[in-house]
Amino acid sequence: MNTEIRLNKNHVVATLGKPASQFTREDIVTYVEREGIEMVNFMYPAADGRLKTLNFVINDLAYLETILCCGERVDGSSLFPHYIEAGNSDLYVVPRFRTAFRDPFAEIPTLTMLCSFMDKEGNPMASSPVHILDKACDDFTRVTGMEFQAMGELEFYVIAPDDGTFPATDQRGYHESAPFAKFNDFRARCMQYIAQAGGRIKYGHSEVGNFTLHGTVYEQNEIEFLPVDARDAADQLVIAKWIIRNLGYKMGYNVTFAPKITAGKAGSGLHIHMRIMKDGRNMMLDADRRLSDTARRAIAGMMDMAESITAFGNTIPTSYFRLVPHQEAPTNICWGDRNRSVLVRVPLGWTADKDMCHAVNPLSSCPATDYTGKQTVEIRSADGSADIYLLIAALAVACRHGFEMEDALKVAEDTYVDVNIHQAANAARAEHLAHLPANCAQSADCLERQRGLYERDGVFSRAIIDGTITRLRSYNDPRLFAEAKNNPTEMQHLVRKYLYCG
Repeated sequence: MNTEIRLNKNHVVATLGKPASQFTREDIVTYVEREGIEMVNFMYPAADGRLKTLNFVINDLAYLETILCCGERVDGSSLFPHYIEAGNSDLYVVPRFRTAFRDPFAEIPTLTMLCSFMDKEGNPMASSPVHILDKACDDFTRVTGMEFQAMGELEFYVIAPDDGTFPATDQRGYHESAPFAKFNDFRARCMQYIAQAGGRIKYGHSEVGNFTLHGTVYEQNEIEFLPVDARDAADQLVIAKWIIRNLGYKMGYNVTFAPKITAGKAGSGLHIHMRIMKDGRNMMLDADRRLSDTARRAIAGMMDMAESITAFGNTIPTSYFRLVPHQEAPTNICWGDRNRSVLVRVPLGWTADKDMCHAVNPLSSCPATDYTGKQTVEIRSADGSADIYLLIAALAVACRHGFEMEDALKVAEDTYVDVNIHQAANAARAEHLAHLPANCAQSADCLERQRGLYERDGVFSRAIIDGTITRLRSYNDPRLFAEAKNNPTEMQHLVRKYLYCG
């Protein structure tokens, strides 16, 4: 049996006996008939980053065939107010069959699929984030001859009343176990539902952020995914956020992906890992299992475009409350190996030619296997406010840019650091590094300066760049952090305002 099917938790995959990537219209009809599905939901991300839902009752086979073939009409100006005018706003939403999953929350048997936006001519909507990601990935492959893959680390806080038992250690929640970690069971259930919806999960754990305030427990958690095609990675992340929020609501917990909750406590990021593949081989390492020039070129592209990437990854004022020193978040534009103070980190990648399993378990040994496919690079700036499709598209553009830079390897060399850049002893090194923007206004300016790189080859539309710049500048936030950091009342107002971002 195909390894994509064995042990797969997606009920649609298991029932049809084929990978989701091979689903056809006929497969969807077969599943609906076989499983007694009574409703079909179309879901699609809007400009606010949240999934929107359109419900269909299956009246008969002809109606099911109709919605699967031609989708349905929606109001684009309500979904994308910054990019689409009300006078020319009709769009089509057409389901992507590979995203089909059984709705874990619906009492009525319901099949859900993500959709793509199409314009009146039947072409992909130029300003659709999903389509922009498609174009960015295709353009990356055109320029490099390789495939761009990604995965996310989704951080979030679970918030609930404090029962007073087994208090957590403040800011020491990393990988904590019950009963000191209160929401491990909730996170496990989230992971189960995400896997059933097709998410390729790597693992989950409690994170550093852990504190009690005014009788309320705030506990940070993380769910990390496996690398897949960048388009699938984005789909999985938006579905995961929808599932986590829904399950939290049903269980009486508040859940937030907000980048910052309060001063002095760990913020939540959306770290994105990337790898570049060719013919099934990971190109991030060379023949000697060292970081390859391919990886260094991609990193150089991200170094050059890091400031403007924040326009898609850090989209609200409180995003920049997180990007401060000593809060496990980057501020300087640099990269390094296994270094969590940098913007782009090269994590451990199982490159040592050792049978660690045998060393720990002398009675067992593992077959000789090349694990270098696990090597990724990670950008650490983005947070839960990100438009996930545009963020990953921006990263694909930046990595492609690295292959077009004549001095890419020199840029990679100049921006490499092997020290904690936030320590006072390394201040001289930090002085020579560029900084990420300090607010939305600066991020907008950076995007304006580099918009040509995004618009090259028609990847990002002019409308989406203009709309992003306008939205970022509308916050008028250059002095917001300075005014709020010593004002707890204002800080809490801002946290509440952006609690449900993205």
